[in-house]
Order: sequence, then C-alpha cells, then structure tokens
Amino acid sequence: MAGHSKWANIQHRKGRQDKLRSKLFSKLAKEITVAAKMGDPDPDKNPRLRLAVKEAKSNSVPKDVIDRAIKKSQAGEGDDYEEIRYEGYGPNGVAVIVETMTDNRNRTASTVRSTFSKNGGNLGETGSVGFMFDRKGEVSYGVDVGDADTVMMAAIEAGAEDVESSDDGHIVWCADTDLNDVSTALEAELGESSSTKLVWRPTTTTEMDLEAMEKLMRLVDALEDDDDVQRVTTNFEASDEVMSQL
Repeated sequence: MAGHSKWANIQHRKGRQDKLRSKLFSKLAKEITVAAKMGDPDPDKNPRLRLAVKEAKSNSVPKDVIDRAIKKSQAGEGDDYEEIRYEGYGPNGVAVIVETMTDNRNRTASTVRSTFSKNGGNLGETGSVGFMFDRKGEVSYGVDVGDADTVMMAAIEAGAEDVESSDDGHIVWCADTDLNDVSTALEAELGESSSTKLVWRPTTTTEMDLEAMEKLMRLVDALEDDDDVQRVTTNFEASDEVMSQL
C-alpha cells in the first residue's frame, strides 16, 4: 500500500481522534467560508463549496456549524484569508507539503519555519518538493460498498484514473479538474462516499524506519496544531512492520 494511503489510515485510527474536535471543526468551517465567499453560496452551484461541505459532513461537523460558515461569507464577516503553500523536508529527507489559509502571511511563515526546525526538518523554497507530487482528486469508500472489481468498474464508468483497494476500503483517484463530476457519478452508482477532496499524491516516495516515522509524526502533529494550517501531506513509505509499531 502506498505511503499516502497508510498515512490516511493513521489519521483515521489515531490522528483525528487525538485532535480537539473544535480545532478540526474550525479549520473545516474556514474552508467553507472561503469557498462560499469566492463563489456561489449554493453548494450545487459551487464545486469547491460542495467539496468543502462534504468533507465537513464526513467529519461529523454539525449542520448548524456548516450553515453559519456559509452565512458568514455572505454577511462580509471575518478576515480575508490568503491560501499559501509551503514546502520542505522532514526527517530522513521526506518531502512535506503544508497548505495554509491565513490572514497574516508573516506570522504563518514564521510559525511554519520554526515548527520545521524544532522537529528535525527544514523549510524549502516553493517548488522544492512539489515536483514529487501530482494534484489529484480523491474519493474514498469503505469496504461495505463492494469488492475491488465492483468499485473499479464504477470508477472506470465515472471517468476516474485509478483505484487502490485494501482491507481498509477503496480510494478512487481522478484528475483534479474532474473531481466534482467523478464524485457525482460514483455516488450515483455506489452511494455516499466517506471522503471527497483534492490532495497531493506522491509520485516518488521516501522509505522510513520506525525512528524516522516517529519523528515525522511529531512534525506533522505540530504543524497541524497551528490554526493557520489546513492540511499536511508527505511522501513517506514504510513497511507494514513499522506501521504496526506506531
């Protein structure tokens, strides 16, 4: 299984449960407000907002929180957020992409740089690791929707590019610009997905031992603890033995 999928499984089993729900809800609500402010407040007419709302629902964000976030965008409330991507290297030279949404780029840059330095990494220039990833759409389903062949056939019909199936579920990949259409077609065939979002998919990976993985998790946890950070992606690869020890 690819490192990206393994990290998603860690997040599902450990990471999200360990985070304060209020912090997660706040980040998801911020994305909804920005998406609604940039386009139509109706999710059916705004693909980015539709994806943001879907991701919020998949993380059990209450409906009233979602509705307030959309209304906030239309009332002209809140700060104007700027989306900035940072790239750098973590333990063992693993590539790290940090996506932020901030109202103060100087504060965010300083915090991200400091977090890298304190946790065995270093912040690079824009593009320093981006070439190791492709921007893709990711639609996730649980094992209950069917076997690998069933999901593969549905994915092909929907216009997807690839499918990864495992004991943990199915991940359907597509071009970033096709995510809205592909996810809609998949839902018509397979039902509601567990997650639909844009991600950075590694094209090359870095092998990690247990010590390096523990350091990487500390770095990622510290980055995600920053309110300005929306998501963190890495290109690690680790054996099943190492993963089982985490």
